[in-house]
Amino acid sequence: MQLHHKKHHQTYVNNLNIAEEKLAEAVATNDVNTTIKLQSAIRFNGGGHLNHSIFWETLSPHASEDIPKGDLREMICRDFGSVEDMKKEMSAASVAIQGSGWGWLAFNPVNKHLKIVTCANQDPLEATTGNIPLFGIDVWEHAYYLQYKNVRPDYVNAIWHIVNWENVSKRLHDAQMKT
Repeated sequence: MQLHHKKHHQTYVNNLNIAEEKLAEAVATNDVNTTIKLQSAIRFNGGGHLNHSIFWETLSPHASEDIPKGDLREMICRDFGSVEDMKKEMSAASVAIQGSGWGWLAFNPVNKHLKIVTCANQDPLEATTGNIPLFGIDVWEHAYYLQYKNVRPDYVNAIWHIVNWENVSKRLHDAQMKT
């Protein structure tokens, strides 16, 4: 995870900063073609930064068998039947992503329900779907290849042991306050 954070996440931040500098210059000079051309770099690197920032906050550095509590647990049980059912659905969706992407536990601000959503590549969940990310599983190979080789299901199953449910609960509370 340290390599993931120090190298991969930092690369998204560096490339986002470069794209934002070029965008500011293009806007200042009214260079519409360059402004349009930079959108994919901003989406990819900005999404990589947003997604990874959430990822680090919702993980704990220590293994835990902690479970969701309070409103988060109630909503998970309402929308999925049980915490275990939610984990199974999110794990299956994350493992099934073709290529690279993210599996998300998300809050839908329109119907006030939790849902499992996947995004390809580094697409940022809220900006591309309107759903508010609560917990994400990064299924780019850079997230797991050193420890889990190419066995994505083992990585996805292991990640549940380091979820920081307190942070996920806070993210839910904040999402509810936004709507």
